[in-house]
Amino acid sequence: MERSQTQINELLQKGVESFKALFGGYPEIAGCAPGRVNLIGEHTDYNDGFVLPMALPMVTVVIGKKNNSDDCRIKTLSENSDNPSLIIFSISERQSLKPGNPKWANYIKGVITNFKGNVPGFDAVITTSVPMGGGLSSSASLEVATYTFLEALTEDSSQKLEDKALMCQKAEHEFAGVPCGIMDQYISSLGKEGHALLIDCRTLEAQLVPINDPNLVFVITNSNVRHELGGGEYAIRRKQCEEAAQYLGKSSLRDASLGQLESLKLRDAIPDIIYRRARHVIGEIARTIQGATLLASGDSESFGQLMYLSHQSLRDDYEVSCAELDELVEIAKQVDGVLGSRMTGGGFGGCTVTLVTKSKVDDLINRIKENYSQTATFYIAKPSEGTHVLSLNEYIK
Repeated sequence: MERSQTQINELLQKGVESFKALFGGYPEIAGCAPGRVNLIGEHTDYNDGFVLPMALPMVTVVIGKKNNSDDCRIKTLSENSDNPSLIIFSISERQSLKPGNPKWANYIKGVITNFKGNVPGFDAVITTSVPMGGGLSSSASLEVATYTFLEALTEDSSQKLEDKALMCQKAEHEFAGVPCGIMDQYISSLGKEGHALLIDCRTLEAQLVPINDPNLVFVITNSNVRHELGGGEYAIRRKQCEEAAQYLGKSSLRDASLGQLESLKLRDAIPDIIYRRARHVIGEIARTIQGATLLASGDSESFGQLMYLSHQSLRDDYEVSCAELDELVEIAKQVDGVLGSRMTGGGFGGCTVTLVTKSKVDDLINRIKENYSQTATFYIAKPSEGTHVLSLNEYIK
Protein backbone atom coordinates (compact mmCIF):
# COMPACT_ATOMS: atom_id res chain seq x y z
CA MET A 1 0.00 0.00 0.00
CA GLU A 2 2.46 2.63 -1.19
CA ARG A 3 -0.45 5.06 -1.60
CA SER A 4 -1.31 5.06 2.10
CA GLN A 5 -1.13 8.84 2.62
CA THR A 6 -2.95 9.49 -0.64
CA GLN A 7 -5.63 7.07 0.45
CA ILE A 8 -6.04 8.80 3.83
CA ASN A 9 -6.32 12.14 2.04
CA GLU A 10 -9.06 10.70 -0.15
CA LEU A 11 -10.95 9.47 2.91
CA LEU A 12 -10.69 12.89 4.54
CA GLN A 13 -11.87 14.68 1.41
CA LYS A 14 -14.85 12.35 1.08
CA GLY A 15 -15.69 12.68 4.75
CA VAL A 16 -15.49 16.49 4.79
CA GLU A 17 -17.73 16.79 1.73
CA SER A 18 -20.30 14.44 3.24
CA PHE A 19 -20.18 16.26 6.58
CA LYS A 20 -20.81 19.62 4.91
CA ALA A 21 -23.71 18.25 2.90
CA LEU A 22 -25.39 16.56 5.85
CA PHE A 23 -24.67 18.83 8.82
CA GLY A 24 -23.55 22.12 7.29
CA GLY A 25 -20.24 23.80 8.06
CA TYR A 26 -16.89 22.13 8.40
CA PRO A 27 -15.75 19.39 10.79
CA GLU A 28 -12.97 20.30 13.20
CA ILE A 29 -11.57 16.97 14.44
CA ALA A 30 -10.44 13.74 12.79
CA GLY A 31 -9.46 10.53 14.60
CA CYS A 32 -7.77 7.76 12.64
CA ALA A 33 -6.99 4.11 13.46
CA PRO A 34 -5.68 1.27 11.29
CA GLY A 35 -6.83 -2.22 10.57
CA ARG A 36 -4.35 -5.00 11.17
CA VAL A 37 -3.04 -8.21 9.75
CA ASN A 38 -1.79 -10.90 12.09
CA LEU A 39 1.40 -12.42 10.70
CA ILE A 40 1.24 -15.46 12.98
CA GLY A 41 -0.47 -16.39 16.23
CA GLU A 42 -4.13 -17.09 15.45
CA HIS A 43 -6.73 -17.83 18.15
CA THR A 44 -4.02 -17.56 20.79
CA ASP A 45 -4.96 -14.14 22.18
CA TYR A 46 -7.94 -15.30 24.23
CA ASN A 47 -5.80 -18.17 25.49
CA ASP A 48 -3.33 -15.79 27.20
CA GLY A 49 -0.82 -16.52 24.44
CA PHE A 50 1.29 -14.48 22.04
CA VAL A 51 0.36 -12.81 18.76
CA LEU A 52 2.42 -11.01 16.11
CA PRO A 53 0.29 -8.47 14.22
CA MET A 54 1.22 -5.36 12.29
CA ALA A 55 -0.87 -2.26 11.70
CA LEU A 56 -2.00 -1.68 8.13
CA PRO A 57 -2.09 1.40 5.90
CA MET A 58 -5.86 0.89 5.60
CA VAL A 59 -7.63 3.00 8.21
CA THR A 60 -10.97 4.15 9.61
CA VAL A 61 -11.41 7.91 9.99
CA VAL A 62 -14.01 9.58 12.24
CA ILE A 63 -14.43 13.30 11.55
CA GLY A 64 -16.77 15.77 13.20
CA LYS A 65 -17.27 18.50 15.79
CA LYS A 66 -19.39 19.49 18.78
CA ASN A 67 -22.91 20.59 17.86
CA ASN A 68 -23.85 22.45 21.07
CA SER A 69 -26.81 20.17 21.72
CA ASP A 70 -27.56 16.94 23.55
CA ASP A 71 -27.74 14.95 20.34
CA CYS A 72 -25.13 12.68 18.79
CA ARG A 73 -25.65 12.39 15.04
CA ILE A 74 -23.34 9.88 13.36
CA LYS A 75 -23.30 8.79 9.72
CA THR A 76 -21.28 6.00 8.11
CA LEU A 77 -20.27 6.21 4.47
CA SER A 78 -19.55 2.50 4.22
CA GLU A 79 -21.47 0.96 1.35
CA ASN A 80 -21.40 -2.42 3.05
CA SER A 81 -22.98 -1.33 6.30
CA ASP A 82 -26.51 -2.30 7.19
CA ASN A 83 -29.19 0.40 6.97
CA PRO A 84 -29.81 2.96 8.26
CA SER A 85 -26.51 4.72 7.71
CA LEU A 86 -27.39 7.58 10.12
CA ILE A 87 -28.04 7.19 13.85
CA ILE A 88 -29.23 9.85 16.28
CA PHE A 89 -29.47 9.58 20.05
CA SER A 90 -29.28 11.87 23.05
CA ILE A 91 -26.01 11.97 24.96
CA SER A 92 -28.11 12.04 28.13
CA GLU A 93 -28.92 8.41 27.28
CA ARG A 94 -25.22 7.50 27.27
CA GLN A 95 -25.30 5.16 30.27
CA SER A 96 -28.50 3.46 29.11
CA LEU A 97 -27.47 2.76 25.50
CA LYS A 98 -28.16 -0.80 24.37
CA PRO A 99 -27.00 -2.84 21.39
CA GLY A 100 -29.42 -3.20 18.51
CA ASN A 101 -29.76 -2.31 14.85
CA PRO A 102 -27.99 -1.12 12.81
CA LYS A 103 -25.14 -3.41 13.84
CA TRP A 104 -22.37 -1.00 12.86
CA ALA A 105 -23.65 1.49 15.42
CA ASN A 106 -23.10 -0.95 18.28
CA TYR A 107 -19.35 -0.40 18.11
CA ILE A 108 -19.87 3.36 18.35
CA LYS A 109 -22.34 3.11 21.22
CA GLY A 110 -20.04 0.74 23.09
CA VAL A 111 -17.09 3.12 22.83
CA ILE A 112 -19.16 6.14 23.88
CA THR A 113 -20.48 4.22 26.88
CA ASN A 114 -16.98 3.16 27.96
CA PHE A 115 -15.22 6.45 27.22
CA LYS A 116 -13.48 7.83 30.31
CA GLY A 117 -14.80 11.37 30.42
CA ASN A 118 -17.82 13.52 29.67
CA VAL A 119 -19.02 13.41 26.07
CA PRO A 120 -20.80 16.42 24.56
CA GLY A 121 -23.30 16.27 21.72
CA PHE A 122 -21.54 16.00 18.37
CA ASP A 123 -21.95 15.38 14.66
CA ALA A 124 -19.64 12.89 12.94
CA VAL A 125 -19.04 11.07 9.67
CA ILE A 126 -17.22 7.74 9.45
CA THR A 127 -15.29 6.62 6.40
CA THR A 128 -12.92 3.69 6.00
CA SER A 129 -10.60 1.83 3.66
CA VAL A 130 -10.50 -1.29 5.85
CA PRO A 131 -12.53 -4.04 4.12
CA MET A 132 -15.47 -5.17 6.23
CA GLY A 133 -15.73 -8.86 7.07
CA GLY A 134 -12.31 -9.50 5.57
CA GLY A 135 -10.49 -10.48 8.73
CA LEU A 136 -8.47 -7.23 8.85
CA SER A 137 -10.22 -5.95 11.98
CA SER A 138 -12.48 -3.25 10.64
CA SER A 139 -14.34 -3.38 13.97
CA ALA A 140 -11.30 -2.56 16.15
CA SER A 141 -10.29 0.11 13.65
CA LEU A 142 -13.72 1.72 14.06
CA GLU A 143 -13.64 1.43 17.86
CA VAL A 144 -10.16 2.89 18.30
CA ALA A 145 -10.74 5.66 15.75
CA THR A 146 -13.93 6.60 17.61
CA TYR A 147 -12.14 6.66 20.97
CA THR A 148 -9.35 8.82 19.53
CA PHE A 149 -11.97 11.16 18.04
CA LEU A 150 -13.68 11.48 21.43
CA GLU A 151 -10.34 12.23 23.11
CA ALA A 152 -9.72 15.07 20.67
CA LEU A 153 -13.33 16.26 20.94
CA THR A 154 -13.12 16.50 24.74
CA GLU A 155 -9.44 17.54 24.79
CA ASP A 156 -8.80 14.64 27.15
CA SER A 157 -6.09 12.23 26.01
CA SER A 158 -5.03 11.22 29.50
CA GLN A 159 -5.73 7.55 28.90
CA LYS A 160 -2.71 5.34 28.24
CA LEU A 161 -2.84 3.62 24.86
CA GLU A 162 -3.10 0.27 26.62
CA ASP A 163 -6.15 1.43 28.59
CA LYS A 164 -7.75 2.82 25.45
CA ALA A 165 -7.38 -0.60 23.83
CA LEU A 166 -9.00 -2.27 26.85
CA MET A 167 -11.97 0.10 26.76
CA CYS A 168 -12.48 -0.62 23.07
CA GLN A 169 -12.25 -4.36 23.69
CA LYS A 170 -14.90 -4.00 26.40
CA ALA A 171 -17.12 -2.15 23.92
CA GLU A 172 -16.89 -5.06 21.49
CA HIS A 173 -17.66 -7.59 24.21
CA GLU A 174 -20.67 -5.74 25.56
CA PHE A 175 -22.21 -4.17 22.47
CA ALA A 176 -21.17 -6.38 19.54
CA GLY A 177 -21.39 -9.64 21.48
CA VAL A 178 -17.98 -10.83 20.28
CA PRO A 179 -15.74 -12.23 23.07
CA CYS A 180 -12.57 -11.13 21.27
CA GLY A 181 -9.08 -11.11 22.72
CA ILE A 182 -7.03 -7.94 23.07
CA MET A 183 -4.91 -8.21 19.92
CA ASP A 184 -6.97 -6.15 17.46
CA GLN A 185 -7.54 -3.14 19.67
CA TYR A 186 -3.97 -3.33 20.98
CA ILE A 187 -2.20 -3.21 17.61
CA SER A 188 -4.61 -0.55 16.32
CA SER A 189 -3.67 1.58 19.33
CA LEU A 190 0.06 0.83 19.70
CA GLY A 191 1.23 0.00 16.18
CA LYS A 192 4.46 1.59 14.92
CA GLU A 193 5.61 2.15 11.37
CA GLY A 194 8.22 -0.38 10.23
CA HIS A 195 7.47 -2.90 12.98
CA ALA A 196 5.29 -5.80 13.90
CA LEU A 197 4.34 -6.09 17.56
CA LEU A 198 4.86 -9.24 19.62
CA ILE A 199 2.09 -9.02 22.22
CA ASP A 200 1.90 -11.09 25.37
CA CYS A 201 -1.85 -11.29 25.75
CA ARG A 202 -1.59 -12.24 29.42
CA THR A 203 0.62 -9.40 30.65
CA LEU A 204 -0.05 -6.97 27.75
CA GLU A 205 3.69 -6.47 27.46
CA ALA A 206 4.69 -5.77 23.87
CA GLN A 207 7.95 -5.93 21.97
CA LEU A 208 8.56 -4.16 18.67
CA VAL A 209 9.82 -6.53 15.97
CA PRO A 210 11.54 -4.75 13.06
CA ILE A 211 10.50 -5.62 9.52
CA ASN A 212 13.02 -3.85 7.35
CA ASP A 213 14.05 -6.13 4.46
CA PRO A 214 13.28 -3.96 1.40
CA ASN A 215 13.14 -7.05 -0.82
CA LEU A 216 10.19 -8.63 1.00
CA VAL A 217 6.53 -7.61 1.23
CA PHE A 218 3.34 -9.02 2.68
CA VAL A 219 0.53 -9.50 0.20
CA ILE A 220 -2.90 -9.71 1.79
CA THR A 221 -5.41 -11.53 -0.39
CA ASN A 222 -9.07 -11.06 0.42
CA SER A 223 -10.97 -14.21 -0.51
CA ASN A 224 -14.13 -12.07 -0.63
CA VAL A 225 -15.89 -14.73 1.41
CA ARG A 226 -17.60 -12.93 4.28
CA HIS A 227 -17.78 -14.12 7.85
CA GLU A 228 -19.30 -12.90 11.09
CA LEU A 229 -17.53 -13.93 14.29
CA GLY A 230 -20.64 -13.08 16.26
CA GLY A 231 -22.34 -16.01 14.54
CA GLY A 232 -21.26 -18.44 17.25
CA GLU A 233 -18.24 -20.39 16.01
CA TYR A 234 -15.81 -18.01 17.69
CA ALA A 235 -17.52 -18.48 21.05
CA ILE A 236 -17.60 -22.26 20.55
CA ARG A 237 -13.83 -22.39 19.96
CA ARG A 238 -13.22 -20.28 23.05
CA LYS A 239 -15.33 -22.59 25.17
CA GLN A 240 -13.50 -25.64 23.78
CA CYS A 241 -10.17 -24.07 24.74
CA GLU A 242 -11.41 -23.47 28.28
CA GLU A 243 -12.49 -27.11 28.46
CA ALA A 244 -9.07 -28.25 27.21
CA ALA A 245 -7.34 -26.16 29.88
CA GLN A 246 -9.51 -27.83 32.53
CA TYR A 247 -8.47 -31.28 31.33
CA LEU A 248 -4.86 -30.17 31.61
CA GLY A 249 -5.36 -28.65 35.05
CA LYS A 250 -4.29 -25.23 33.81
CA SER A 251 -5.84 -21.78 34.08
CA SER A 252 -5.31 -21.37 30.33
CA LEU A 253 -3.62 -23.18 27.45
CA ARG A 254 -0.76 -20.67 27.70
CA ASP A 255 0.53 -22.72 30.64
CA ALA A 256 0.35 -26.10 28.88
CA SER A 257 2.96 -27.93 26.83
CA LEU A 258 2.58 -30.35 23.95
CA GLY A 259 4.24 -32.98 26.12
CA GLN A 260 1.53 -32.61 28.74
CA LEU A 261 -1.16 -32.77 26.08
CA GLU A 262 0.35 -35.89 24.55
CA SER A 263 0.63 -37.79 27.83
CA LEU A 264 -0.96 -41.21 27.50
CA LYS A 265 -3.15 -40.79 30.55
CA LEU A 266 -4.65 -37.53 29.31
CA ARG A 267 -4.81 -38.61 25.67
CA ASP A 268 -7.20 -41.42 26.58
CA ALA A 269 -9.44 -39.13 28.61
CA ILE A 270 -9.72 -36.00 26.47
CA PRO A 271 -12.25 -35.94 23.58
CA ASP A 272 -10.52 -35.82 20.20
CA ILE A 273 -12.02 -32.47 19.18
CA ILE A 274 -10.84 -30.87 22.44
CA TYR A 275 -7.40 -32.43 21.99
CA ARG A 276 -7.07 -31.00 18.49
CA ARG A 277 -8.17 -27.53 19.58
CA ALA A 278 -5.55 -27.59 22.33
CA ARG A 279 -2.85 -28.91 20.00
CA HIS A 280 -3.37 -25.96 17.69
CA VAL A 281 -3.26 -23.33 20.42
CA ILE A 282 -0.23 -24.75 22.24
CA GLY A 283 1.67 -25.21 18.98
CA GLU A 284 0.67 -21.80 17.66
CA ILE A 285 1.92 -20.02 20.78
CA ALA A 286 5.31 -21.69 20.32
CA ARG A 287 5.36 -20.82 16.60
CA THR A 288 4.61 -17.18 17.36
CA ILE A 289 7.47 -16.76 19.84
CA GLN A 290 9.85 -18.49 17.46
CA GLY A 291 8.52 -16.49 14.51
CA ALA A 292 9.21 -13.14 16.16
CA THR A 293 12.82 -14.17 16.76
CA LEU A 294 13.24 -15.35 13.18
CA LEU A 295 11.70 -12.23 11.69
CA ALA A 296 13.84 -9.91 13.80
CA SER A 297 17.00 -11.81 12.84
CA GLY A 298 16.16 -11.68 9.13
CA ASP A 299 15.55 -15.43 8.71
CA SER A 300 12.53 -14.90 6.50
CA GLU A 301 12.61 -18.35 4.91
CA SER A 302 12.20 -20.09 8.25
CA PHE A 303 9.49 -17.63 9.22
CA GLY A 304 7.66 -18.49 6.01
CA GLN A 305 7.72 -22.19 6.87
CA LEU A 306 6.11 -21.40 10.22
CA MET A 307 3.35 -19.59 8.32
CA TYR A 308 2.59 -22.77 6.36
CA LEU A 309 2.56 -24.84 9.56
CA SER A 310 0.22 -22.32 11.16
CA HIS A 311 -2.25 -22.58 8.29
CA GLN A 312 -2.15 -26.37 8.36
CA SER A 313 -2.96 -26.34 12.07
CA LEU A 314 -5.78 -23.82 11.66
CA ARG A 315 -7.22 -25.91 8.85
CA ASP A 316 -6.97 -29.37 10.41
CA ASP A 317 -6.90 -28.96 14.20
CA TYR A 318 -8.80 -25.73 14.80
CA GLU A 319 -11.07 -26.07 11.76
CA VAL A 320 -11.56 -22.36 11.12
CA SER A 321 -10.32 -22.26 7.55
CA CYS A 322 -12.50 -22.82 4.49
CA ALA A 323 -12.10 -24.12 0.93
CA GLU A 324 -11.38 -20.67 -0.50
CA LEU A 325 -8.63 -19.85 2.01
CA ASP A 326 -7.04 -23.27 1.52
CA GLU A 327 -7.15 -22.72 -2.23
CA LEU A 328 -5.39 -19.36 -1.96
CA VAL A 329 -2.61 -20.79 0.21
CA GLU A 330 -2.04 -23.71 -2.16
CA ILE A 331 -1.86 -21.41 -5.18
CA ALA A 332 0.62 -19.12 -3.41
CA LYS A 333 2.78 -22.09 -2.43
CA GLN A 334 3.40 -22.87 -6.11
CA VAL A 335 4.73 -19.39 -6.96
CA ASP A 336 8.47 -18.83 -7.10
CA GLY A 337 9.52 -16.22 -4.55
CA VAL A 338 6.75 -17.00 -2.04
CA LEU A 339 8.25 -17.85 1.36
CA GLY A 340 5.07 -18.54 3.32
CA SER A 341 1.30 -18.11 3.32
CA ARG A 342 -1.54 -18.63 5.77
CA MET A 343 -5.08 -17.63 6.59
CA THR A 344 -5.25 -14.68 8.95
CA GLY A 345 -8.01 -13.41 11.19
CA GLY A 346 -10.84 -15.30 12.81
CA GLY A 347 -11.42 -17.61 9.87
CA PHE A 348 -14.43 -18.92 7.94
CA GLY A 349 -13.45 -16.58 5.13
CA GLY A 350 -11.54 -13.35 5.05
CA CYS A 351 -7.92 -13.06 4.05
CA THR A 352 -4.64 -14.83 3.62
CA VAL A 353 -1.28 -13.17 4.27
CA THR A 354 1.65 -14.16 2.07
CA LEU A 355 5.34 -13.33 2.50
CA VAL A 356 6.88 -12.87 -0.95
CA THR A 357 9.91 -11.26 -2.54
CA LYS A 358 9.01 -7.86 -3.96
CA SER A 359 9.99 -8.80 -7.51
CA LYS A 360 7.48 -11.69 -7.53
CA VAL A 361 4.40 -9.82 -6.32
CA ASP A 362 2.94 -9.51 -9.82
CA ASP A 363 3.55 -13.22 -10.45
CA LEU A 364 1.68 -14.09 -7.27
CA ILE A 365 -1.27 -11.84 -8.04
CA ASN A 366 -1.52 -13.03 -11.63
CA ARG A 367 -1.36 -16.69 -10.61
CA ILE A 368 -4.18 -16.21 -8.13
CA LYS A 369 -6.27 -14.31 -10.68
CA GLU A 370 -5.82 -17.16 -13.15
CA ASN A 371 -6.50 -20.05 -10.77
CA TYR A 372 -8.65 -18.91 -7.85
CA SER A 373 -12.26 -20.07 -8.16
CA GLN A 374 -13.60 -16.75 -6.85
CA THR A 375 -12.56 -13.12 -7.38
CA ALA A 376 -9.86 -11.97 -4.98
CA THR A 377 -8.79 -8.50 -3.86
CA PHE A 378 -5.15 -7.70 -3.12
CA TYR A 379 -3.32 -5.37 -0.74
CA ILE A 380 0.44 -4.91 -0.66
CA ALA A 381 1.07 -3.95 2.95
CA LYS A 382 3.84 -2.48 5.04
CA PRO A 383 3.80 -2.11 8.84
CA SER A 384 2.15 1.23 9.60
CA GLU A 385 1.40 3.64 12.43
CA GLY A 386 -1.28 3.09 15.07
CA THR A 387 -4.08 5.47 16.02
CA HIS A 388 -3.53 9.22 15.80
CA VAL A 389 -5.29 12.53 15.22
CA LEU A 390 -5.30 13.92 11.67
CA SER A 391 -5.18 17.55 10.64
CA LEU A 392 -8.14 18.95 8.68
CA ASN A 393 -6.51 22.31 7.92
CA GLU A 394 -6.16 21.81 4.18
CA TYR A 395 -9.82 20.79 3.88
CA ILE A 396 -11.25 23.83 5.69
CA LYS A 397 -11.54 26.78 3.33
